[in-house]
Amino acid sequence: MSQPPLAFEDHDHHHCAGDVLERAEALAAERGARLTPVRRRALEILLEAHRAMGAYEMLDRLSAEGFGKQPPVAYRALEFLVEHGLAHRVRRLNAFAACMHPGEAHSPLFLICRSCNGVAEAPATGVQAALGTAAAQAGFAVERSTVEAVGLCRACAEAAA
Repeated sequence: MSQPPLAFEDHDHHHCAGDVLERAEALAAERGARLTPVRRRALEILLEAHRAMGAYEMLDRLSAEGFGKQPPVAYRALEFLVEHGLAHRVRRLNAFAACMHPGEAHSPLFLICRSCNGVAEAPATGVQAALGTAAAQAGFAVERSTVEAVGLCRACAEAAA
């Protein structure tokens, strides 16, 4: 995960989303997991914009496209995506975001804009190293961590100025 986060930068979003979807499909196939039409569409929806989406917002989108109106439709699709490392749960927002690095071992650092709810998945190597050191000093072994930082993206900060 050496690239800087793209969510708050100008970039070819169609290309970025297409690359992630292609890697996600390959990863699911490699693991023998089935990326059903509803699971694939849920991932595509998450990839449409770099922001987190709640389960009910996902359900609204899926039901509008004929995938069903019952909450388990969205929850099962999102659960599958998280379980297979294709999406992350962003606890601060009680929402989900597409993993921008499927198949790569990483502990994400989420930069969350409090104004536009944009979410960037950033490299967290230094943060994770510091966390590991602090944990080791306390005799604790970290098995999994997610760091969420809340602030303003450049566009929202400029708009507020």
